[in-house]
Amino acid sequence: MDESTLYIIDRVVVRPGTAREFIDAYLAGYAPGARNRGLTLERILVSPPVWIEGETNTVTATWTVTGSSEWWAAAVAGRHDPAPAQWWESMASMIVGRSRSTASRAQDVEGLCDV
Repeated sequence: MDESTLYIIDRVVVRPGTAREFIDAYLAGYAPGARNRGLTLERILVSPPVWIEGETNTVTATWTVTGSSEWWAAAVAGRHDPAPAQWWESMASMIVGRSRSTASRAQDVEGLCDV
């Protein structure tokens, strides 16, 4: 059984002055569904690490899941649930740009390729 940790990384650039509001909304509106899909929230980072009302912040949320089968299960569950897309759409007025990536530790890549 594959015990490698996979990291799902959401990077969201939010409009000036909205970082705190976005984080609160993310934790209340998005995070519960992600947890139900099997993800574990590892951390939320804010860059720059200050609240500046006139500048954007980048909010980086890192989720984890153990093994490729759990990652696939979470991904498929998210694709078949309209709630995540609806939540992101409801946040559009706060968002300048966003991306999602998936990563693992370098030593785990070989095992993750053996699917």
